Amino acid sequence: QLRRATGCERVVDVGAGQGHLSRFLAFALGLRVTAVESDARLAALAERFDQELLQELAKPRALAHRGAPLCPHAPRHIPGRLDPAAPWGQFLLPPDPPGAGPAARNPLGGPGGSEDGHRVLVTGLHACGDLGPALLCHFARSPAVAAVALVGCCYMKLSNAPEQQQQPRWYPLSASVAALPGHQLSYRARETACHALEEYQARLRGGSAHLRAHCYRAVLESLIRAAEPGKRHLGLQPGRKAHTLSFTQYAQLGLPLAGLDPVRVPLDSGAVGAMLEQQHKVVAFCTLGQLLAPAVETLILLDRLLYLRERGFHCALVPLFNPRFSPRNLVLVAARTPLDTALAGLAKDTEDGHSSEDEDVEEAESTREGQN
Repeated sequence: QLRRATGCERVVDVGAGQGHLSRFLAFALGLRVTAVESDARLAALAERFDQELLQELAKPRALAHRGAPLCPHAPRHIPGRLDPAAPWGQFLLPPDPPGAGPAARNPLGGPGGSEDGHRVLVTGLHACGDLGPALLCHFARSPAVAAVALVGCCYMKLSNAPEQQQQPRWYPLSASVAALPGHQLSYRARETACHALEEYQARLRGGSAHLRAHCYRAVLESLIRAAEPGKRHLGLQPGRKAHTLSFTQYAQLGLPLAGLDPVRVPLDSGAVGAMLEQQHKVVAFCTLGQLLAPAVETLILLDRLLYLRERGFHCALVPLFNPRFSPRNLVLVAARTPLDTALAGLAKDTEDGHSSEDEDVEEAESTREGQN
């Protein structure tokens, strides 16, 4: 829809990862795509996937069963990082880890537009932390970018450095939100806004064992503070399947991450047992945080939208994905020209997509119930 509204056939996909979105835009929609990814290993993996798809499309069987024709032009992958503080002309920093090849050229080209003088669309699907607002700032000061479509995530990684440190501050972006008393958001609030509310709701209704992990983490926090009071709210990740462990096993994994020896911490005391019996209270507390999560995410996204409107751009927030598939489902769309036609098309696509996605979700849930 943005392509039709702006007339652009070139896309710069920033934070492209393994290139799934870039691949779809290039092969299915026939757009000329440049994929920028900070991890050179992921960029190389994306190129490998492109070649595998090209080989598959070249097979006679694939040609015979192909529905809509696919464009055989793969995306161009560039390992590099967005420089959030530089003017738009200095778009890229070296990748991390650095690659062995020559430095990549700026995909936005010179002042006239992209490398061949045409304007581009910029996309960022689940742009993590500072990358999302940095993309919006580049759009705001780059005439080469006709429009941007952004889905943010990992809000807890946003920088909100004091202005005197001369560092970019990515929340708040807008003057409107910056002027609001009490607009500051703690790390905990921003982290809560990243949770999957629909998934959590399903766990509550089903009494899922996953809820046990909340109590485990709370008890571990108490043990860490008792041992070293200066250590608070450490970003510990003892494992993705914490709910399958006993608390002793969980603590033996988590305490070393906090620099503590599990042997010196009493894990089987009566006090630990009493805290574990308070799981229902911990879950209730976490649920209250989940109820506030949409309000926090809304504030962050409206701040970005207001930043763009304060600069005269046309923009909107569109719930493009089914949140049961992608919790971060709100797309911030902005352009230098009116978006009425594009938004009308997006609304229709969203309605059609949600109906088919609901059927897929119901089918998947029925399958899981049958397996259980």
